[in-house]
Amino acid sequence: MFLTTPIGILIIVIAVILIWFIGTYNSLIRRRNRVEESWSDIEVQLKRRYDLIPNLLETVKGYAKHEKQVFENVTSARAAAMGAKTIGEHSKTENMLSSALKTLFAVSENYPQLRASENFKSLQDELTDTENKIQAARRFFNSTVLSLNTSIQTFPTNIIAGMFGFKTEEFFDIDEKGPEGQPVNVKF
Repeated sequence: MFLTTPIGILIIVIAVILIWFIGTYNSLIRRRNRVEESWSDIEVQLKRRYDLIPNLLETVKGYAKHEKQVFENVTSARAAAMGAKTIGEHSKTENMLSSALKTLFAVSENYPQLRASENFKSLQDELTDTENKIQAARRFFNSTVLSLNTSIQTFPTNIIAGMFGFKTEEFFDIDEKGPEGQPVNVKF
């Protein structure tokens, strides 16, 4: 009988709104945490890539000593990528690093002994594997960002997102075709 009185109906309506509010807030928190987790997956793969580059440079230096400018470009692009703070900075610096690596691989094609080196082949395989993992992690990250951003921007969730300061996230875009519009190729 209590539920059919005006006070009972008011309590039910308030309870439903409160449950919806809590559920929506928790959903936004879960989506934001997924974005952070997926970004950490990208950072792990980027660190692996950064760690491989000095070994690759040392291997190539042994065969192509007079390619000093190429080595400097890769080293400075790596340093810039490692120092990036925002997702936008990472996108820009990763494109620079990919371009520098592409140049390094183009130079290494002029050295048949280098291409035959077991160490170089191993590093090349590891870098190719890392590039594939970065691409997969980036796709997952961008899908979690899309999910979060869609939630933040759609009604009525945008009301709760605005109340608690949820912000849309930036996508992690890398120019997979490289600066000349051609795919970056690490095969020899």
